Amino acid sequence: MAGRDGSQGGRNGFQLQQSCVNYQKLMAGGPDSRPASGAGGGGMTVEECQNMIQRTPMVKFLKENLEKSGCGIGSNFIKAIHCKGATAGGYVRGEGIVVCSNHLQIQDEVTQVVIHELIHAYDECRAANLDWSDCAHHACSEQIRAGHLSGDCHYKREFLRGFMKIRGHEQECVRRRVMKSVTANPYCSEAAAKDAMEAVWDTCYNDTKPFDRAP
Repeated sequence: MAGRDGSQGGRNGFQLQQSCVNYQKLMAGGPDSRPASGAGGGGMTVEECQNMIQRTPMVKFLKENLEKSGCGIGSNFIKAIHCKGATAGGYVRGEGIVVCSNHLQIQDEVTQVVIHELIHAYDECRAANLDWSDCAHHACSEQIRAGHLSGDCHYKREFLRGFMKIRGHEQECVRRRVMKSVTANPYCSEAAAKDAMEAVWDTCYNDTKPFDRAP
């Protein structure tokens, strides 16, 4: 989940918490971080992970679309690092994306994390009023769009999580993960999270920009 910068106190206090201010808090497993896949072993080296990031075809495509939207990013925007927290990676507004090499083991995992976080960067770029303390905004970008477009809910990943439903598994997965994420937002009760998800579902699920269709 991405965060916004903001001043201390009130709703901006939550925004500041969500942006984690710096990578140290994010890598401690803060609210902006994406949970690690849970795979055993020590993951890969930072160098191996950085090479995999560069080999991710979608990175070039999404970077180009960020630039077209007026948000050019530097070559150092996506960094592979060794993380202390049990997280696969995260996005911090104004700082970039970190990918946790020691919690990832294969190219597919790296690709999924990078795409998920780049969708957040793209959404913040094209929506100047994106507010992560707003339940509907949170639901739309965090899981409905990022989850749907990054492959978070591919049937193979769902199978490994212990969910074996075949028909309709993808939307059910996205909905489940939206609720888990949005209810962690202190501004969103379970009822508010559900109402927000339903209110924006059709618009956000069918919004596949910058892709022509869901990858």
